[in-house]
Amino acid sequence: MTNTHISERAKNYADGILKIARAEGIQNELEQQLKDFLAILRQNQELMTVLADSDIDIDRRIGVIRDLFTDQVQPLTITLLALVITAGRGNELTDIIDTLIDRAAAGRNRRVARVRSALPLNDKQQALLAEALKESLGFEVEIHVLIDPSVIGGVVTEIGDRIIDGSIRNRLQQMRSSVH
Repeated sequence: MTNTHISERAKNYADGILKIARAEGIQNELEQQLKDFLAILRQNQELMTVLADSDIDIDRRIGVIRDLFTDQVQPLTITLLALVITAGRGNELTDIIDTLIDRAAAGRNRRVARVRSALPLNDKQQALLAEALKESLGFEVEIHVLIDPSVIGGVVTEIGDRIIDGSIRNRLQQMRSSVH
């Protein structure tokens, strides 16, 4: 996610949802649930399309969220997602959640590192990556792993507008370029 393309409206929704979560005392839980929801959303284009499609009845779209997530998340999480969809912002859902996650991390004096990897990273790998990024960049980061089979091997890390491509695909491309 690059912050330059996020609408002011998406930022306002993210701030509003974060304020509600703080007031209800469930910020950490909501944040984790939205991270998990976002991972599912990014891996399922059909679900993303349904939630963003204003031609599909709002109650049906909200019903999809309830059917899929009622037993896995706080009722407030579903209510907040329903609020975004009801307001006609289903197409901005990923931007809103990304912004919320970024702003929550900023509230802890950290930045979010979105790490794309073909395979999940265990806790030790995430801790080592966070430490290496801290040493390299000079600030604390929170690792948010996104499974992306197209990475093949290694990781691609995005922090704001900065991209650090440590994927095997990138290394092979660099080798090909240096040979030619």
